[in-house]
Amino acid sequence: MNYLAHLYLSGDDPEWMIGGLLGDFVKGPLSGAFPKPVEAGITLHRRVDAFTDRQPEVQQAIARFEPPFCRFGGILTDLCYDHFLAANWLLYHPQPLANFCSEFYQALACYSGDLPPRAQHFCEIAPRVNWLENYAEFTQLELMLERIGQRFRKPVPLQLAFPQLAQHYPLLHDEFKQVFPRLIEFCEKQRLESA
Repeated sequence: MNYLAHLYLSGDDPEWMIGGLLGDFVKGPLSGAFPKPVEAGITLHRRVDAFTDRQPEVQQAIARFEPPFCRFGGILTDLCYDHFLAANWLLYHPQPLANFCSEFYQALACYSGDLPPRAQHFCEIAPRVNWLENYAEFTQLELMLERIGQRFRKPVPLQLAFPQLAQHYPLLHDEFKQVFPRLIEFCEKQRLESA
């Protein structure tokens, strides 16, 4: 799962959602540097990643990508799953995606001074470029892949994998529809156990 799915799966608590985002930016053991609900969101993010990786449909999707992009299959699948969530947002959430994102950006801004540098960058850029909202447009994934590819120590032209996403789009969508309800149920249980 990528940013948008992690926010959605974190539930309605803004601090859990911030933790859901920070799971991609905070590594290692949690030491109380953030409020407990934020750290609970980071923990949930890590559990979601582990749970997702074990799903047979996800493993199938990752294995489907061809060289030289097979080693980036997890990134490609995560990004595409965020697209499916955004494109079908109202099937999962009563609030329009733009409103959901706007409220999250406002909550995140309250923490901007306490965020790791890469998360601060997200906090500054995301509202200006409609980062999360853009997942709804499939063609935007090509630009997102290019940006992700630039983040590697040795840049990778990840946008060249976009045709493979287009080729496998129907299968990826079917797999998402099977996996995502399981993830929702898993996260609801995790949040209840943490309450």
